[in-house]
Amino acid sequence: MTDFNKILEKAKEIEKKMKESQENLKKIEVEGVSGGDAITVYLNGEGEMSKILISDEVLKEDKEIIQDLITAAHNDAKNKLKSKTSEEISKATGGLGMPGFKWPL
Repeated sequence: MTDFNKILEKAKEIEKKMKESQENLKKIEVEGVSGGDAITVYLNGEGEMSKILISDEVLKEDKEIIQDLITAAHNDAKNKLKSKTSEEISKATGGLGMPGFKWPL
């Protein structure tokens, strides 16, 4: 019976760390760039865009180029957010693999 109690204690500990981790994730902000800093996109920990900066120089470009640069900057930010999210979750789980757990990004 003690093994089961240890498992329950460990599960409660992981649950507590995951809740803390979720709060920490909300505080994350990442920056994605493209076009040599022509476009900068900021995402918060929930994957929402909080800000976009567009240089005056890029506004002289064709619409399609600007769209591609915005997409590239967003994808850069999203990849950085996934990486930071994975790091935070790994801290919470103590490096345990959480099969089937995927942050919604």
